Amino acid sequence: MAGSVPKGVLARLVGSGVEEFSTRYWGREPLLRRTGGGFDDLLDLDGVDELLSRRGLRTPFLRLARDGAVVDSRSFTGGGGVGAEIADQVRDDRVAALFAEGSTIVLQALHRTWPGIIDFTTRLTDELGHPAQANAYVTPPSSQGFSAHYDVHDVFVLQLAGRKHWKVHAPVHPAPLRDQPWSEHADAVAARARDAPVIDEVLEPGDVMYLPRGWLHSATALGDVSAHLTVGVHVVTRFAVVEALATLVGSDERLRASLPLGVDLADPDHLGGHLESVREDLIAALRAVPSEDIARHVRDKVWKGNLPEPLPPIAAATFALNLGDGDSVRRRDGLRFRTRDTDDGRIVLELPDRHLSLPESTSTALSAVLDGRTWCVGKIPGLDTPDQLVLVRRLLREGVLMAAGT
Repeated sequence: MAGSVPKGVLARLVGSGVEEFSTRYWGREPLLRRTGGGFDDLLDLDGVDELLSRRGLRTPFLRLARDGAVVDSRSFTGGGGVGAEIADQVRDDRVAALFAEGSTIVLQALHRTWPGIIDFTTRLTDELGHPAQANAYVTPPSSQGFSAHYDVHDVFVLQLAGRKHWKVHAPVHPAPLRDQPWSEHADAVAARARDAPVIDEVLEPGDVMYLPRGWLHSATALGDVSAHLTVGVHVVTRFAVVEALATLVGSDERLRASLPLGVDLADPDHLGGHLESVREDLIAALRAVPSEDIARHVRDKVWKGNLPEPLPPIAAATFALNLGDGDSVRRRDGLRFRTRDTDDGRIVLELPDRHLSLPESTSTALSAVLDGRTWCVGKIPGLDTPDQLVLVRRLLREGVLMAAGT
């Protein structure tokens, strides 16, 4: 069931050798680790049943798969009844029947619906610097949910319950991008899956496996019901910088110029006559793009990939309204932000969806409350208590800070 998550969630997955993981495994090769512990604090089978029966889930928060194919959602969804006139609410009785017949349950986006996994994923993304999502796969005894395939994001597989036999094969298309799914290489994937696997192991509760994007994998439940959590890491690639550059060079007037009238775009020789001048202008434009603009373009996508930790609206509004000397606050976990000074003597706090402009006099206090520690109003440096109250109340209402202990 849901529970608190300790700091250092990456170390919980890969062990104390986080530096070795970073240099040897990250984006390069799989890692299988037997932790000797478990992940009941994140999710267990009772939690799965609660999600399926009492949380009013709708598609696409649930998928079912059988024999390597996705089951039509109309076979396990229906109307919500009086007061919930929706057509796609999950029907627990139909899920139970399909599961008994051999379908795998896929609970999607648990980083948005289940408290323990919300906290876990929020802290993991903070440590990784890359957005992440979490899905759970619950497989009937001796069943396989999906055939051999690869993902276009890195994954951490956490075995929650039961045992699952995993086979992992080397990539046929290394480091795929988001728009390069395994189905584009289906024949090569099928052929590679017939080779001897790189990993051929049974995962038991508490075991963790890391797979970089592109590595082929399939899993079969053994004996009892098996459940694992897949944390998908949407890695930011070098190509993201290329995409940013491609967008930003559009500000160069030379590259926006029209090609000549009557150009034959189907003729490589005809088009080739223009390529050299375009290349020269492109190189010049690329060199002229400020690194600050590139960073802003890339981080805007990354920052919107995950939300910060949940904030209780009623309690938060009440706390801000009644804020007083001695109250304790902290920055929200997982909040993405950046501060910068402006030419007119203001400080801008950049957030994923907006910018806040603050007086320069708040600089010291702002740096303090954003450092991740708990601060007591009245003891924040750089401002007297009345001004601390003004600043903290503003940041509480903007969802930057929250009550400590929340």
